[in-house]
Amino acid sequence: MSAPVDAWRSRGRDHELLGQRVFVVEVPATGPVAAPPLLVLHGFPTSSFDFHRVVDALAADRRVVLFDMLGYGLSAKPDRPYRLVDQADLAQALVADLGIDRLGLLTHDIGDSVGGELLARQLEGAWPVEVTDRVVTNGTLYMDLVQLSAGQQLLEALPDARLDAGTLTRDSVVAGLIATFSPDHRVDDTELAAAWELISAGEGERLLARHARYIDERRRNETRFTPPVVDHPSPLTVVWGIDDPIAVPAMADRLAGARPDARVVRLAGVGHYPMVEAPGRFVAAVLGRD
Repeated sequence: MSAPVDAWRSRGRDHELLGQRVFVVEVPATGPVAAPPLLVLHGFPTSSFDFHRVVDALAADRRVVLFDMLGYGLSAKPDRPYRLVDQADLAQALVADLGIDRLGLLTHDIGDSVGGELLARQLEGAWPVEVTDRVVTNGTLYMDLVQLSAGQQLLEALPDARLDAGTLTRDSVVAGLIATFSPDHRVDDTELAAAWELISAGEGERLLARHARYIDERRRNETRFTPPVVDHPSPLTVVWGIDDPIAVPAMADRLAGARPDARVVRLAGVGHYPMVEAPGRFVAAVLGRD
């Protein structure tokens, strides 16, 4: 295990949730607590490690809870179908396990959809928590606007099955990640190496076609996942890297139009991973210091 991944591993521990081993990191507030805990939901195909450079700053006045969704990062990687609604079940189980009844949500990429499912449940009275505030960042909220990458299209076209060993290589997966960054961003080799290490842990790269079913699930259930992101009454902040080639800036524009009271921060020279590409600017945007 590389030093960055080992350091991240040392900050967390495994939880048994719904019969599955799930890696969880809890960061206590570093100063006086002024807000309820913040639950962070990561994206595809990476993990909670995406936030390792920003989590301590986010924890200035609140506890921050991150976890690797099932099949991602340092969590268990069973060979099974993967659904966004099942990841929402795990998030709900984790919040209950930690005894949290009030929280904020920070979501990215597929985390935006998992968060939408959680918000739908909360609005229906099926998730007994209070959601106090939200941050949404680069994700495919509106499928008519999404520009799927070549890698996403390839994975979606493959059968929902574990890939043969060697089908996806480090170079191909890393190249796919690089393609989502802004051309203005200088790619950090250490960051990319850690991302691949976490994707491939437990041969997780062989599950990427199974994970890619989220694209079709997202299409089928847009009317379930997206309206709560817009309609939930909690204060909403939208932080968007405008060089994102997949979740294009028109998505942030549409969300801002549908939710005119939202605080919207558009990050120039930043692509799909704002917390990786521009951690300082991302923190400032999330905390309202932009």
